[in-house]
Amino acid sequence: MSEVAAAGPASYAVRVARVDSGWKVELLAADAGDELPVLERALGEPGAGGWPPPIVLVVDSRLYFVALRHGPGGMVRALISDATMLEWVLAAEVVERYGIGVDTEGAFDDDETGWPGGDLDLFADDGLPAEELRPIVTADDLWADEMVARIATRLGFADELAAAVAP
Repeated sequence: MSEVAAAGPASYAVRVARVDSGWKVELLAADAGDELPVLERALGEPGAGGWPPPIVLVVDSRLYFVALRHGPGGMVRALISDATMLEWVLAAEVVERYGIGVDTEGAFDDDETGWPGGDLDLFADDGLPAEELRPIVTADDLWADEMVARIATRLGFADELAAAVAP
């Protein structure tokens, strides 16, 4: 189990931004917010933070995570680790608002659950392209917070994330 998963809450929302040569991770909510407009506002104004833009990451009950980020032209790009979690308010809102379909390529085998959806290249500008992200978000032995911890480790903000979500 990862350091973030071991020490952090089951649900949280954070804003992650590059600052000079490092990262800044701010806790937005100690429990995962289900207010999508609030999470979108936490991204800030498009283009205001430079490139690559900040990311809002939400882990909901360790079952799924959502990542939001401005793309070119200011549109919001979205990724959900499991687009089948539609009984959860935030997951349903993200899937509906961003027109996310279920990506069945390379996901779990027989149980037909845990399908990632949305923009798998969301972290590409930070050095984690879709082909390297896919094995993380389709791993059937990882909880959502463990997936986020692996992404944070890969991108270099694991320590900042652990500090932000520490109890």
